[in-house]
Amino acid sequence: MKRTTLALTIGLLCSIATLMTTSYVSAEAKGKSRPLTTSQMMSGLVKPKYVALKEGLSKETISEDDWKALATHAALLNESSHSLMQADRCPDDDWKAGAIILRKASNDALANIAQENATGALKAVEKITLSCKKCHAAHKK
Repeated sequence: MKRTTLALTIGLLCSIATLMTTSYVSAEAKGKSRPLTTSQMMSGLVKPKYVALKEGLSKETISEDDWKALATHAALLNESSHSLMQADRCPDDDWKAGAIILRKASNDALANIAQENATGALKAVEKITLSCKKCHAAHKK
């Protein structure tokens, strides 16, 4: 009898914990199917990689290790453009257009970084800035 009661109690507590966690994740993710919220993606991935890319390309001298890091920053920004469109994150055409601009601009940055062309890569970063402004004008209030 005690074992049955203990098993039922543990099962009930696990169920409650699961429901509480699921509710929290869903609320934070605004109903999306992945736990990473858009805000978390922006603050933890997009903004830091954007800043690192822009600052790294603005340096007077860029070493081989710097070029590798810059390629990683641009590639992660490109990857974020795909993630922004997945898991039902895309609410409208402004969002979609911003993600497409980010994808193309980060590809341009990668191509210029591969050629160690900081000027060309910085021009691509300007386009990335436009992608941010496009979405933020419509969605960040």
